[in-house]
Amino acid sequence: MNHHDHDASHELLVALLPHLNRGDAPADRWPDRKGEYWALCPFHADHHSGSFSVSVRGYTCFACGAKGSLEDLARHLNLTDQVGLLRHCGTAQGGDSFQHLSLDEYAALKRLPRQFLAELGLSTFKLRNRTVVRIPYYDGEGNELAVRYRLCAVGDKFRWSARSKVHPYGLWRLREARQAGYIVLVEGESDAQTLWYYGIPALGIPGASCWQAKWAQYLEGCTVYLWQEPDPGGSQFVARIGASVADALVLLPPPGRKDISECHLLGDDIVALMTALRASARPYREIHAEQCQRQAQEARHQALALLQSPDILGEFVVLCRQMGLVGEEKLAQLLYLALTTRLLDKPVNVCVKGPSSSGKSFTVEIVLRAFPSRAYYALSSLSERALAYSEEPLAHRFLVLYEAAGLTSEFATYLIRTLLSEGCIRYETVEKTSKGIKPRLIERQGPTGLIVTTTWATLHPENETRMFSITVCDDPMQTAAVLRQQADCCGGQVHVLPDLSAWQALQTWLELAGCREVVIPYAQALAVRVDARAVRLRRDFAALLNLIKAHAMLHQLNRQRDEHGRVIATLADYAAVYRLVIEPLSEGVQAAVSRVTRETVEAVEALYRMNGKPVSLAQLAERLGLDKSAVGRRVRVAIVEGYLVNQETRERQPMQLVPGELLPAEQAVLPPPEVLGPPDECREAIPSLRSAAVPQ
Repeated sequence: MNHHDHDASHELLVALLPHLNRGDAPADRWPDRKGEYWALCPFHADHHSGSFSVSVRGYTCFACGAKGSLEDLARHLNLTDQVGLLRHCGTAQGGDSFQHLSLDEYAALKRLPRQFLAELGLSTFKLRNRTVVRIPYYDGEGNELAVRYRLCAVGDKFRWSARSKVHPYGLWRLREARQAGYIVLVEGESDAQTLWYYGIPALGIPGASCWQAKWAQYLEGCTVYLWQEPDPGGSQFVARIGASVADALVLLPPPGRKDISECHLLGDDIVALMTALRASARPYREIHAEQCQRQAQEARHQALALLQSPDILGEFVVLCRQMGLVGEEKLAQLLYLALTTRLLDKPVNVCVKGPSSSGKSFTVEIVLRAFPSRAYYALSSLSERALAYSEEPLAHRFLVLYEAAGLTSEFATYLIRTLLSEGCIRYETVEKTSKGIKPRLIERQGPTGLIVTTTWATLHPENETRMFSITVCDDPMQTAAVLRQQADCCGGQVHVLPDLSAWQALQTWLELAGCREVVIPYAQALAVRVDARAVRLRRDFAALLNLIKAHAMLHQLNRQRDEHGRVIATLADYAAVYRLVIEPLSEGVQAAVSRVTRETVEAVEALYRMNGKPVSLAQLAERLGLDKSAVGRRVRVAIVEGYLVNQETRERQPMQLVPGELLPAEQAVLPPPEVLGPPDECREAIPSLRSAAVPQ
């Protein structure tokens, strides 16, 4: 049964249930967990409930053997009008397309007085030669804000009118809610209409995914009761609203019905039901805390083997190989650590550079698989004001942008730079409202990290200094290894993808219950030994410390705690991070030149001395054994850094390369781990350092 047929069957089931005799069926079996309702069988003289089951799949009597469809049951109960109404307005089990829906038919479906609905502004409307129900949305003063059309009884039910913006349904009745001191949040218009019919203040949200954080202002001054429908959409509904109005939100206990309309259609006493539900409702924060605690315990149990590992990054390399990653192990480990820093106040940003088809995006995708989807937000491009207007949460999350070329404007890069530096976006604009043009302040809360891939030699200078830049390997040996891996996948061997649940559970546990407070006892000793000549190190040193904290967080079950319960980072944490960042950090502050750039510049110098004239790109590619596109990117990097000069000034003409500035001697930007003087507990963590003398 597809989704469309399931909706139709559910509507028919709801219409039939009030006509079945429940007898003495216990309340907890109406319905049971499988969605089956138990009643007295109408096909024989049944006096003992519990043998007749009815659901969207049909009915079965386990006593007399009667079995059939819901339509068969409707005919037996002389309720064929119900079937006819559903067929007329929408779709029954046959799956016919809708024809029309009038206000009279809508009123009959919802069992609400037509006059009451008309007073709410509902009317029959012609939309593209089809009869539909027009549902107006009003603001607090009764001005029409938007219009939504109800097309049919089931299936694809709704359309917004042109130029309508999504709003909550019932803003013009908020005054009544504030007088009552509470309001019931429900999904959709019909549930709100049903509650209003019984005099209960309500606000309808057009869909589970439609909630906007700015709507929390409408609920100020009220206790907010939330009806959660028993489906994934209902869970999403609660999560989105809970993030905005957690302090005032109270969850109604599930009454065994899909929604309030179903309760009304089944003949429940709505006023008594809502009074009882409100009396037994619990604050969202309590329920959410209990859920988080259970989830954290489950995640810890699932990830315990990883959490107890003394080398989680080493385990991660094995995982990446199993998922098909060839080489780029340091890059993968650095990306994993950077993504873990999302839990700190200042995430560490990474730019992955390299020629086209070099595997930049693939490497990032492999790393992301080890994280729950809520840890990142991946995009291939970004419009100018998307970050300001998007409803996607950004706090303690990474923005992953495949190809920096997707940053389409200077303003988009400015928003990203603000988000990375300030930890939030405050963007003031103006909007057209029913009261004219009004200012609006948009705030997007971080902290947010950024991972971006690019073929460019450099990014915007202001963005470049906020990131660790890593260039993927482009040499022939790496290419040959990738080709062998691809051939191996087609060689007939069965490759079983690794189970990622433990890795995702590890990150879930860190989010929910792991300690995020880390102290680095050797931070001062490290600071005085860093080469302080580069101003950029003021920002990079903070990123280095956060990577050390992330490594200690991951290994916190193997670390000691101080008197405040904070994790104490050991020298092993610095050693792991040092190995990953020493090259990109040194290159970033121009204290060193990458192996690739040095190799390229030295090849140009050798050819220039040999031939006594400028070197072409083709000559350089032949010397390095690479294709021209890969060499071209290497050359652009060397030109930007000043180590090569292109004497050809005409556009689209072959390069004429000559040596530029002399390659600098390597300088030690960071001290090696073994020269630090750690506290005793740090020295004990690494056997090879136990005898290291403490420098004066």
